[in-house]
Amino acid sequence: MRRLVPHAAVALAAAGLDQWVKHLVETQLAMHVPVPVLPFLALFRTHNTGIAFSMLDGFGSVTLIAVTLAVIGLVVYIAARTDPSQRMARFGFALIVGGALGNLVDRVWHGYVVDYVLFHLPSWSFAVFNLADAFITVGAALVVLEELLVWRRSRRKGRD
Repeated sequence: MRRLVPHAAVALAAAGLDQWVKHLVETQLAMHVPVPVLPFLALFRTHNTGIAFSMLDGFGSVTLIAVTLAVIGLVVYIAARTDPSQRMARFGFALIVGGALGNLVDRVWHGYVVDYVLFHLPSWSFAVFNLADAFITVGAALVVLEELLVWRRSRRKGRD
């Protein structure tokens, strides 16, 4: 369990950074007013009462809080069982937990999650998301990448 302490620090730092940015967004950015950053990127404050990309919008905060806690518990369980040599995966799990905690704090305090990043083109736009969502996505990608690398190494050993 001691070897997970650095990863817990990463998770808490990710959640803290997410909450700090969301505080800035809530206090400095008008609701539903796009602020162009790049031709394809804008800041756009909105509130999401669902989970990723507004799915499960009608489930209510209590149910979504319970689901989030269950997912965090499952991710921590899997991370604890991951081989210590899989550092990239463990870092990825920490980012997933940190992002989930950041969004959980929003849902508990506000009943919604603060979203503010909008990728768009003139005729298309991606769902509005936040730093916590980015942490979750990058973390999941790191876990998958590590698993692919482990699988590839094991296939090479099998050929030798």
